[in-house]
Amino acid sequence: MNRMTLRLAYLFFDMLAAVIAWLFFVYFRQVINNVGLFEGIHILVPKYDYTKSFVLFPFCCLFVHYLSGVYLYPERHYQVRLFITTFVACAIIAVAIFFALLLDDIVVSYEYYYYSLLALFLILFVFTYTFRVIICFGVRRNYKTKRWTTRTAIIGTGKNAKKIAYELEKKLKENTFVGYISEDNKNLQQEEVIGRISQIEPVIKKENIQEIIIALDDSDEQRLFSIISSLYKYNISIRFTPGLYEILIGSVKMTELGMSPLVSITNPTMKDWQACVKRLFDIVASFLSLVILSPLFLFFAIRIKADSKGSVFFKQERIGQFGRPFDIVKFRTMYTNAENLGPQLSSPHDSRVTPFGRFLRKYRFDELPQFWNILKGEMSIVGPRPERDFYIKKITEVAPYYCLIYKIRPGLTSWGPIRIGYSDTLEKMVERLNYDVIYMEDMSLKTDLKILLYTVDVIFRGKGV
Repeated sequence: MNRMTLRLAYLFFDMLAAVIAWLFFVYFRQVINNVGLFEGIHILVPKYDYTKSFVLFPFCCLFVHYLSGVYLYPERHYQVRLFITTFVACAIIAVAIFFALLLDDIVVSYEYYYYSLLALFLILFVFTYTFRVIICFGVRRNYKTKRWTTRTAIIGTGKNAKKIAYELEKKLKENTFVGYISEDNKNLQQEEVIGRISQIEPVIKKENIQEIIIALDDSDEQRLFSIISSLYKYNISIRFTPGLYEILIGSVKMTELGMSPLVSITNPTMKDWQACVKRLFDIVASFLSLVILSPLFLFFAIRIKADSKGSVFFKQERIGQFGRPFDIVKFRTMYTNAENLGPQLSSPHDSRVTPFGRFLRKYRFDELPQFWNILKGEMSIVGPRPERDFYIKKITEVAPYYCLIYKIRPGLTSWGPIRIGYSDTLEKMVERLNYDVIYMEDMSLKTDLKILLYTVDVIFRGKGV
């Protein structure tokens, strides 16, 4: 199954539904032009040039559908969820068109407004939902016949692994068990063992694995999260068999009746529509910020160059979503070659920081160029602060669950820096991580708004350091 192909199918048929719905709606308005629509109601409808609206309407529909989250994970749609998502999106589109177009009509009877609104909604909903149901049935049929499948491997070769493998083959129609991945070299000759964990990358590529379930008979927390951390960069689904702690905190999700409960590490905690709105906000806000703040950027550039020798911007490799490295961009606040002796944690009285750099740090202005990272999709406005690989290894020794934050994009601001400020010790870095994990489990637009408001307070009070 190719998610992009399925996404394009939904896009195409949603656009087709919008075109058909608009043609029917235009015909509906033309038919009732200067005629009695209902007994006792005579309508005078002005004639519009529908050419522009015919072009714009389908794209407006796609925009609203995108914000509804329907294109994010198209393979996961089920009938009830698809019905609700389509119903709400079509209602929003109909109301938007009502305010954009129909309010300009000559007011003869307000009942006409309501009939027009209802007509547009019903036509759009019927065609959009019908096409989507056909696609959804096709997806379910392809999974049932194994034409499409989620190729799943299991890390482990013991009783727990074999139990999960048996349940996969018997209970889950959408999954195909590929084989076991051994922790060591002892069981490589065993039937259905397709490789060992130390060489998992070629195994994933060769077998086209899309999901891995960690089902070890006995494994401590350090070992479990070490395996999870090594898997994130492949952007595959990761689940593991839970212990008592995961059951108690409610992170265990039942898949199907008769299937052992599993904890998903990679499933997003934010609702699909909220994730789409969040990304749209990131793009719009970062673009506008780069444009509006460009004069300020120029002023900072002049001051940085006048303050000390070196470049205006400072790039540094950080670890982002899926554990993949990227170059974060900042205004330079330290003297050139300040880390010749190796990575060092910053502090409020760091002698490596330039005089103007101290001002930039106090108000967090040094972070503003990261709007470019956000625009590129490497970061989000709100999310865990990305860290260097050097310190991640140190943090992982104390907090092996660091890899959990690889699930989402790192951010420009988050709970950690707001509560703690600059992390100048390993203990503070771990404490900041704990705030990030809490945020990740409670991700929502409401939480993001709270963090942004607190961030504004930090900036105005100059509490950056």
